[in-house]
Amino acid sequence: MTVFSGRALHYVFKVPDRKTTMDFYRKVLGMKVLRHEEFKEGCEAQCNGAYDGRWSKTMVGYGPEDNHFVVELTYNYGVKSYNRGNDFLSLTIQSSEALKRAKDENWPILEGNILIAPGGYTFSIVDQAQPTDRDPVLKVTLGCSNLTSSINYWNGILGLTIFEQSDKSALLGFKRNEAKLELKQIGLIDRSEAYGRIAFSIPHDEQESLSKLIEEKKQTILTPLITLPTPGKADVRVIILADPDGHEICFVDDEPFRQLSQPDYESEKVLDIQIKKDKS
Repeated sequence: MTVFSGRALHYVFKVPDRKTTMDFYRKVLGMKVLRHEEFKEGCEAQCNGAYDGRWSKTMVGYGPEDNHFVVELTYNYGVKSYNRGNDFLSLTIQSSEALKRAKDENWPILEGNILIAPGGYTFSIVDQAQPTDRDPVLKVTLGCSNLTSSINYWNGILGLTIFEQSDKSALLGFKRNEAKLELKQIGLIDRSEAYGRIAFSIPHDEQESLSKLIEEKKQTILTPLITLPTPGKADVRVIILADPDGHEICFVDDEPFRQLSQPDYESEKVLDIQIKKDKS
């Protein structure tokens, strides 16, 4: 089995309302805005989905993407709702502090310490003190139709390690000390309009090997290796794959992405200005 030097990066959500969304991530979860960017037209790699118009990207998390798993919030101007499927199940965070903030903000806490973000995305909160020596984000849980097929793909082809496994679920990752991917067998997967994307990095030199392996295994490549220019910043090369249930997986080259993903805390001001100006 080919072994890739992968690193978990982020999960992408499409959000219909930036104001309430940012209230949730900042005031309830306590995440920071790491970077914000505005775009006049759609992304070549469909980072914002199958939309060609103006959009924005906001990265939020508990720390820099070098050592934290973060969230990418994509906002398509003028799109006020997305039909949700059952592909994304939850994102789990260890943070008693988030539960306290939810109470203070009168944000509903459902049974099992569940918080529902704007757009209908589920966050499962572990009621323990938020760690300071590691990332509070523990795992992303995605639904799958056949656990064996999914494990064969994520472990057998992509090379993620299986850390835990039961009859209906498996916990996988490239590294023990970072956020994991949990797969839960739930039946037929419907990705609908709000489908997300999980992102990893691997060294530039491994991307072509990954592409060749996926071709040899006759698996799906949504976007062949492509370089995405970022004016004034590092250009990054990405390849977008799809697993047996259609879950999108982005593999970006690690070296330039570490440059691109450095926090730009001042860009939060741009986000707040654009939220106030948005009349779409």
